[in-house]
Amino acid sequence: MITSSPPESSSGPVVARWLTRQAEQFGVFSVDVIDAVQADLPVVVSPARAAEARDRLDEVATRIEAADAYVVVTAEYNHGCPAVLKSVIDWHPTQWRGKPVSFVSYGGRSRGLRAVEQLRQTFAELHVATLRDGVSLADARSHFDEDGNPRDAPGLEAAVKTMLGQLMWWAAALQQARERRPFAA
Repeated sequence: MITSSPPESSSGPVVARWLTRQAEQFGVFSVDVIDAVQADLPVVVSPARAAEARDRLDEVATRIEAADAYVVVTAEYNHGCPAVLKSVIDWHPTQWRGKPVSFVSYGGRSRGLRAVEQLRQTFAELHVATLRDGVSLADARSHFDEDGNPRDAPGLEAAVKTMLGQLMWWAAALQQARERRPFAA
């Protein structure tokens, strides 16, 4: 899972913790959370910046490469995704290839869907299979109580189970395909 909200965000960490619990309860996934803010990667992709951040870049690259599937948890800012999330993607253009990604988004009335549409275009360029079904929340914090539990558990759990079921299917199918024939861009 890739998250991109600062720790002081009132929504992002709550959504990420809930999704982590859901994925663990699903019983198929080994969840590794990459926090784009904590990764502290340079936003500008350049050789000079790469030299400065080599160890951090290598650590994130290894974790992305090891995953068979991804869930991106994103807010929407100015009709797009956070810059720290985009930089994690841009710094690692080959590690995602031939793998599936689904999205959990949140924001105002748009529920973060404009950020997801932007991310779909980016991931398509990197040869990533973006999944249709995801979870999107308007005013995300209002969907959870003070302990981080969903107020409408059946509704949110149904949406996340659909998403995770599809992610599991695509992860297995694409893993078999990569084993039979390595991905070539």
